[in-house]
Amino acid sequence: MSWAVFVGRRLAIAAASLAVLSGVVFAATTVLPGDAVSAVAGANASMEDRARVRTSLGLDRPVVERYAEWASHALRGDLGTGFVGNRPVTEVLAARVPNSLVLAGLTLVVAAPLAVLLGLWSGLRAGGAGDRWVTTTAQVAVGVPEFVSAALLITVLSVHLGLLPRVSLVPLGAGPFDAPRTLVLPVLTLTGVVTATATRLIRASVADVAASPYVEAARLNGVRGLRLALRHVLPNAAGPAVQALTLTVGALVGGAVVVERVFDYPGIGRELQQAVAARDIPMVQGIAMASAAMMLLILLLGDVCGRLLDPMRGERR
Repeated sequence: MSWAVFVGRRLAIAAASLAVLSGVVFAATTVLPGDAVSAVAGANASMEDRARVRTSLGLDRPVVERYAEWASHALRGDLGTGFVGNRPVTEVLAARVPNSLVLAGLTLVVAAPLAVLLGLWSGLRAGGAGDRWVTTTAQVAVGVPEFVSAALLITVLSVHLGLLPRVSLVPLGAGPFDAPRTLVLPVLTLTGVVTATATRLIRASVADVAASPYVEAARLNGVRGLRLALRHVLPNAAGPAVQALTLTVGALVGGAVVVERVFDYPGIGRELQQAVAARDIPMVQGIAMASAAMMLLILLLGDVCGRLLDPMRGERR
């Protein structure tokens, strides 16, 4: 398959997925529990005031008509204006997404090397005591909710040792790197689940490669240890490993929503939670679609990198 066909298919799948997701997101926010009118007009507003607010928000129009208008504006880069505070969604994304990307980027910088090392070490010892220890630990780590990990880290590093701040408040007008100590606890919390998830996926890929005939042939020829891992196993497991790391972005995105709330970090996850609590439908829709688009882009890049790193493009050497 040529690169043009490969990338074209992936882009078509991504576009179709985003179109389906837009319908799902719009439908889900339409039936969101609670009433956006109450959030805007106030719980004690009269029926006349509520009707006026409902009309001004366009909530009295048919759902299909509202979706068509919203989708057409979204295609032009206009994600609407939030009900609460009349803030344009794109401005909120521009202010909050960079903070979340910093948190995600630092997490991957720490988690990716750990996951590759642990997955490689464990996969080469599949079925052994070391492999069982790594896989069991990773499985337990995956099962621990992020808010539990965050609470434990806060208790130990903030409350008892006083080494780090309990919350990740960034000074007004400053960026996350202006207060680097506030990043440590959120990054550590996310690193645990991301490393555990990626380690399991990479370990499975490495174990599969290590059990293949060409690796067995290398062992019979006396290749052992680091040379076997770096020359025969890692190059052939690199593509699937990269794709495994991209799949952990889902865990990273989901965990970031919880972690940003726990540590009061000014990212897009905290903004999404506040929008849901306020029934700010345009804000929820815009953030959800922007997150989905970024996720699909990362998966596309993972597919491309996996193809680039496949030494024989599908044929084991």
